[in-house]
Amino acid sequence: MLRRLARVLPVALPLLFAAPLAAAAPFVFTAIPDEDETRLQQRFQKVADYLADELEVEVRFVPVKSYAAAVTAFRNDQVQLAWFGGLSGVQARERVPGSRALAQGVEDAEFRTYFIAHESTGLEEDAGLVEAMRDMTFTFGAKGSTSGRLMPEHYLREAFGEAPEELFSRVGFSGNHSRTASLVASGAYQLGALNYTVWENELDAGNIDTDSVRVVWKTPAYPDYQWTIRGDVDERFGEGFADRVQQALLGMEDPALLESFPRSGFIPVGNDDYEIIRQVGQQLDILD
Repeated sequence: MLRRLARVLPVALPLLFAAPLAAAAPFVFTAIPDEDETRLQQRFQKVADYLADELEVEVRFVPVKSYAAAVTAFRNDQVQLAWFGGLSGVQARERVPGSRALAQGVEDAEFRTYFIAHESTGLEEDAGLVEAMRDMTFTFGAKGSTSGRLMPEHYLREAFGEAPEELFSRVGFSGNHSRTASLVASGAYQLGALNYTVWENELDAGNIDTDSVRVVWKTPAYPDYQWTIRGDVDERFGEGFADRVQQALLGMEDPALLESFPRSGFIPVGNDDYEIIRQVGQQLDILD
């Protein structure tokens, strides 16, 4: 009997502990780096704590260096949930079948891009997309940004009938919205396009000198940021887990948490709500 136990235990013990260890795997999420990394860490660690309390599982936030890295992490199952922009969300969902958009900020249903100009351009506030912009220097945000690249390029082509590289003397990509504001305010670029919420935040924080830089055009509204979850989370965390995550996000009411986005609240959203983003991405050949 003792000899039989000695043979069975080395096999049986790992099996006994395998299920609890698998169940203990953390739920991991990320966010596109639309602001500097320090701010992102401060914003989303609080969200991780909130979700852990609501979902009763370990939740981890992991930062990424680029929009493309956020999509790759989602595709490779390094994260199961992500705070994406419109374009990166479309890209992620196309790479992971069954994935779905869960929630967007109230403001994301009608998001906007602000075009800003350095005072040396002579462009007045609300000047619009005017011919005087031709041959100036221009910076987008990140290459994969909806509000910092996709939609502003769409509206520039619509207004001028040309690609940005043909319209401007120099075109750059700052990497994030905060840096776009800084580059134009300093005069490193004459013009730029950025997420309107970042502009308003920087303005409220006293980080923008409106004598040096001003908003010259505001785009029409379009859908943007959203939470997207992988389609296989129920298999890993239990039946109905994706719905529980959605309810937790929709129930986020703490003003301090919402201010960190900043959003006034979250509302339900679906994949079809971002069809216009997918179409524009295909038209500009920047969906991938």
